[in-house]
Amino acid sequence: MPNFTHFNRLEYLDSLVRKKATGSPEELAKKLRISVRSVHVWIDKLKDMGAPIAYDKQRRTYCYLVPGGFNFGFKEEK
Repeated sequence: MPNFTHFNRLEYLDSLVRKKATGSPEELAKKLRISVRSVHVWIDKLKDMGAPIAYDKQRRTYCYLVPGGFNFGFKEEK
């Protein structure tokens, strides 16, 4: 995904976590085009927004502990 914006990165990270497809922190850093240290910062951002997220060592992926996800898009009021 070229030229991430702040919200693009959050959306992409959320989709990877929902799919349990982040890989290790090192693999996730490559997917997001950030450092491993920044991966932890972004994961903490999701946690700060209320996400019950954890790293599954056996599956080598981040995952939500309950079903759910974020919606960062604009919703028009009617």
